[in-house]
Amino acid sequence: MGDVLIVGGGPAGLSAALFTAKNGLETTVFDTDGTWMHKAHLFNYPGIGSIDGSNYIEALRDQVDDFGVDRHQETEVTAVESTDGGFTVTTDDGEYESSYVVLATGANRDLAEGLGCALTDEGIVDVDVTMETSIEDAYATGAMVRAEEWQAVISAGDGAAAALNILTKEKGEHFHDFDVPGDAEELFGSLVDSS
Repeated sequence: MGDVLIVGGGPAGLSAALFTAKNGLETTVFDTDGTWMHKAHLFNYPGIGSIDGSNYIEALRDQVDDFGVDRHQETEVTAVESTDGGFTVTTDDGEYESSYVVLATGANRDLAEGLGCALTDEGIVDVDVTMETSIEDAYATGAMVRAEEWQAVISAGDGAAAALNILTKEKGEHFHDFDVPGDAEELFGSLVDSS
């Protein structure tokens, strides 16, 4: 059984995967590659002057791969169920189990509804500030939790919030993912840009 299963490989899902995998949790991402980012060009993402959405997604994929995320490309999740010990995610390839699940399927709320997550009067998935749904240890992110506020940077922040809450639960205390230059050199050696 893995630690975290993430459904969706856009900014929210890959951001969550980056944080959880970087901090030692076994992380699996299921991605149909249906992200809206393939139709986007980013001029409004902090720290990035201009990047094609598909190039941005490829950079994120490379980044999570560097931290050992198990990515299942072109893999559709057909169901998510709550179990006594966590969650079961069903795909055409089989079933996967984990302690936590992060839903990052854009505006598609079908899996969240199937899991039994509460919805607001507006029909969006109801989450708290950590992105946790009404189902304990199940998180929803991005467009499924916001009415018409669909931005890559917001979605990435949602994924990070979910991941940090998962890490807080796992560590038993408030967890902050904050690195200093020495950490970067230790992790990446000569790949570090010290400028």
